[in-house]
Amino acid sequence: MSEQVSEVNQDRPAITAKDVYLSYRSIVPVSKRKQAPTSGSTKRTGRVEHFEALHGISFEIMQGEIVGLIGRNGSGKSTLLRVLAGIFEPDRGTVDLHGCTVSLLALGVGFLKQLSGRDNIYLSAMLLGFSQKEIDEQIDEIIEFSELGEFIEKPVRTYSSGMVSKLGFSISAILKTDIILVDEVLSVGDSKFKKKSFKKMMELISERNRTVVIVSHDSKTIQQLCTSAIWLHDGDIRMIGPCDEVVSAYNYFMGDD
Repeated sequence: MSEQVSEVNQDRPAITAKDVYLSYRSIVPVSKRKQAPTSGSTKRTGRVEHFEALHGISFEIMQGEIVGLIGRNGSGKSTLLRVLAGIFEPDRGTVDLHGCTVSLLALGVGFLKQLSGRDNIYLSAMLLGFSQKEIDEQIDEIIEFSELGEFIEKPVRTYSSGMVSKLGFSISAILKTDIILVDEVLSVGDSKFKKKSFKKMMELISERNRTVVIVSHDSKTIQQLCTSAIWLHDGDIRMIGPCDEVVSAYNYFMGDD
């Protein structure tokens, strides 16, 4: 565990998930041939398919804890973050944030593409519960950190994925919430911005009462930043524990060791 990571406040939980289930529903088209007396026609119908992304997930994260969420693609990591952020409502089970404010930092989440970067800053911040006065006081810092320059006045639909990542990270980094959920964005952007983002994340983590959950496929990033880790596998929790132990077990499972 990095010496820069703050001591965890073991007296107060920040996130409690109990028996969380979530399924995706999709319509699969099915073609049926319907024969008429004079001509043939095809009628398209569909059937509903269910994919259970999370199977009874339960865990507790204490205030100030920095948790890495690991697992191969399709294991349910991003889905779980969206449940914790309140974007998805679980089919069963509960998530209690114990009165904490929460922000999700993920590509393509929370921005209206037809609006400018500046307008999206105001919109995102207000959805997080910040007043216009609070946003006015910090918007220049957000724009400066994002390095978007004149693009801040252009529609987000004109942004590259790296520019979207910069804007999202800047909002979450400057407008600080009690809980920050980070989905892979530390690995997006140019080399200079990656270093700056990593440094800023370390500053956020150093604040004792801030809780962070990070999804990343970079084991080194998880081990550098996190105090503990949760390994998801096919929608189930495979292992929870100290970061080095969980990452080592996961890497062995994936054949990386």
